[in-house]
Amino acid sequence: MVDARDEQDPYNEHRRLLFSTAYRMLGSVTDAEDVLQDTWLSWSAVDRYAVHHPKAYLVRTVTNLSLNRLTSARAIREIYVGPWLPEPLLTSPDIAAEAEVADSVSTAMLVVLETLSPVERAVFLLREVFGYSHAEIAETLERPESTVRQIAHRARRHVQDRRPRFDADQNQRRKITAQFMEACAGGDLNAVMELLAPDVTAWSDGGGKVTAARRPLNGTDHVARWIVGFLAKPDLATLTMEPVVINGELGILATLGGHTVGALTFDLVDNRIQNLRFQVNPEKLSGLTPHNGLARP
Repeated sequence: MVDARDEQDPYNEHRRLLFSTAYRMLGSVTDAEDVLQDTWLSWSAVDRYAVHHPKAYLVRTVTNLSLNRLTSARAIREIYVGPWLPEPLLTSPDIAAEAEVADSVSTAMLVVLETLSPVERAVFLLREVFGYSHAEIAETLERPESTVRQIAHRARRHVQDRRPRFDADQNQRRKITAQFMEACAGGDLNAVMELLAPDVTAWSDGGGKVTAARRPLNGTDHVARWIVGFLAKPDLATLTMEPVVINGELGILATLGGHTVGALTFDLVDNRIQNLRFQVNPEKLSGLTPHNGLARP
């Protein structure tokens, strides 16, 4: 039996990669941790002498476990109450400075990945994010290399057509984030509207657990009035907001009475907030505690 505390063990050596793969596959911190636990159980029971390439074995195990879980999760999401958004995850500040890494784990990208089939998602991530060859992916997924190439091409084109423009100006993002928090805290409707793009859309994921908009909100006036009205509720009088790096981008963490109650991520295009994603489902906030942060993609 292998000691899980052994830092020299291949599982611990590659844990960041394994978590990163599972999280990007599933868009869920909780599910990713469950997959890692199942991977550890598989790894601790395997005959080590029969495993010639531990890293490949572990990645293959995580990928296939994630595929199985993602397939079953899709059926559950069909009856999900309101918009479904990925679970937000605190990430180390230096990730935001690495455009490609930040882009690959951004909430916007995870939403785009949701439009791929489970196999397309696995192939895209292994190829485009983690740099595996088509042959390596074929071995991992136990599919012909020619098939993997076709899937990779289709998935890459699909993502390129839908991926958002990535804003790399961190100084401007910090400035607009501060302005947005100030406008929201002051209930300044006009100031909020000025920060929003004309075609802004807001999604709010409450999962039927807490109050949230059941449908996407569109347009500057509609979105701004909903935000200001929501924050004006008496039970949110002591709500605090702070800028934190969420999924590789500067976002906003909301706390109430010392407890995390929500997270906001957004796309910044031409210095205007174009898309807002509010995650307030209490069952999807575990990744917003420091010990769960993605100092590990």
